[in-house]
Amino acid sequence: MLQDVFLVGIGASPGIAIGSAYVVDRRRMSAVERTLEPHELEEEVRLFHAALQHSREQLEDVKKRVADPHIAEHLHIIDTHLLILKDPMLVDETVATIRREKINAEGALMRTLKGFRAVFDVIDDEYLRERRSDVDSVGDRILRNLVGVSQQSLADIERKSVVVAHDLSPADTMQMDKSRIIGFITDLGGRTSHTTILARSLGIPAVVGLESVTSQIRERMPVIIDGCTGTVVLNPSPDTFREYLDKKQFYEYQAEELTYFRGLDAVTLDGHNIILRSNIEIAEEVPIALREGAQGVGLFRTEFLYMKRKCVPSEDEQVEAYREIIESMAPHPVTIRTLDVGGDKLVSDIDLSDEANPAMGLRAIRFSLKEKILFKVQLRAILRASAHGKARILFPMITGVAEIKSCKNLLNEVKRELAEEGHAFDADIEIGIMIETPAAALVTELLAREVDFLSVGTNDLIQYCLAVDRGNEHVAYLYEPLHPAVLRALRMICRAAQQAGVMVGICGEMAADPLYTLVLLGLGFDEWSMNAPFISQVKRIIRQVYRPEAEQLVAELFELGSAPEAARRLAGEMNRRFPSLFGKPIGGPVE
Repeated sequence: MLQDVFLVGIGASPGIAIGSAYVVDRRRMSAVERTLEPHELEEEVRLFHAALQHSREQLEDVKKRVADPHIAEHLHIIDTHLLILKDPMLVDETVATIRREKINAEGALMRTLKGFRAVFDVIDDEYLRERRSDVDSVGDRILRNLVGVSQQSLADIERKSVVVAHDLSPADTMQMDKSRIIGFITDLGGRTSHTTILARSLGIPAVVGLESVTSQIRERMPVIIDGCTGTVVLNPSPDTFREYLDKKQFYEYQAEELTYFRGLDAVTLDGHNIILRSNIEIAEEVPIALREGAQGVGLFRTEFLYMKRKCVPSEDEQVEAYREIIESMAPHPVTIRTLDVGGDKLVSDIDLSDEANPAMGLRAIRFSLKEKILFKVQLRAILRASAHGKARILFPMITGVAEIKSCKNLLNEVKRELAEEGHAFDADIEIGIMIETPAAALVTELLAREVDFLSVGTNDLIQYCLAVDRGNEHVAYLYEPLHPAVLRALRMICRAAQQAGVMVGICGEMAADPLYTLVLLGLGFDEWSMNAPFISQVKRIIRQVYRPEAEQLVAELFELGSAPEAARRLAGEMNRRFPSLFGKPIGGPVE
């Protein structure tokens, strides 16, 4: 048997796990479509409704069994699955297909699920695309109940193990006992699935998206998983085992050390304070953000509210969704970004025609200003929710002053309407814009005069600035945050904001990468927003440096002529200052 078989997937939940494999069967259910006689149709409809009811009972049972308080915070996920079981798009369409096409329930359900998947597959945003896994999980549960196939509960696993599966549902993860399940690896999955969110909350290391790991591993095979780098080692050699055992011990020591920073301010040695907030998409991420020490939400993406629906969410539905997060995060502010859709069809009411280049087409604020009725409903909901705590409004993909003024005019119109109707709201709610195009960077001094704060979306800014699609494998290597053009754009934005006297923040992935902490500090960003698990690590670095030192480093980077030169200089500096954080990965190179 080969030793040291290295696999690379997606590091979904940080940590190191060393143990033996426990393989569980979580392959997707398949179904044979067959034609029915007319007199069989209503019985098939009854069987489908019975499978729905059985699925509801199973999920309710999972909720009752949850004992871990960290998992109890996320029972909303099971509630989401229960709502999917009632979704008319799932239930009514399947029943209609049974009757119209005269086919069995399994075949009709498979057709319905195929339609769902087609919608999700064309969505660019990783988080929103990952919501397909929730529909797949619910659909698979219904199919198993239709055909009478049961599956082993992870709660029944008795020996300490690394779970290996094709995929795992949130219900599976909620049943994990940390004393026995020390980590898991899957063929499918992404960083933003509900399953991995739960794994991070439990502190269980996980690597997902390995594609075919279930075909390469057998029961009780020795396995090492590194959820930090996405590395999996099958049948490790004694030397590799010792290396990872040392790494595991150091990681656990470091993780424990980082908990010390959760309740501290992100303040430099010379007293400069940085505000660290969290990016979130759903309410169940708020407890994680608070536990990690987030001082509010710097970016709440609202697109999830518009998915898997026949019609857009009502004003009252949106008020409730925003209110829940605002109240949970109080007294810290929640920054709500208005709808940022591109060339994707999220709900039946939002039917965007196909565009040759949706990234530069009718998206974000352009779409909202075209669909003013829909935009006003969202603004009304945000304002009404602002009566329950501190809220801020963030407009995406602004490129000029005219767009800001159009947004402000519409917002003022909505304020007048709500006042006349007697609704309470924060009349002085702060408004901000996202700087994510070269156009916005070039005229930041004009834009800053119109708003209360700025937020830089580095993901799009870098792509547009360098004309690089980082999702395109042929040019992704050109996506360079330290490119001289990118650094100059970021400096231009910070200086313009400072001159205008407005707060300037950053909510792209650069904020979450500790490698760039000194760069952002030296450039002058006041507020950083990131996924919650990165907050303590970034805070730790900030608290160990003087701001002038960061400014000097940035000045040196500006003297270099290329991104590779800047990357080498920065890596050397971070390695010198923080060798425990930026040391070379063990076990061979990880690409």
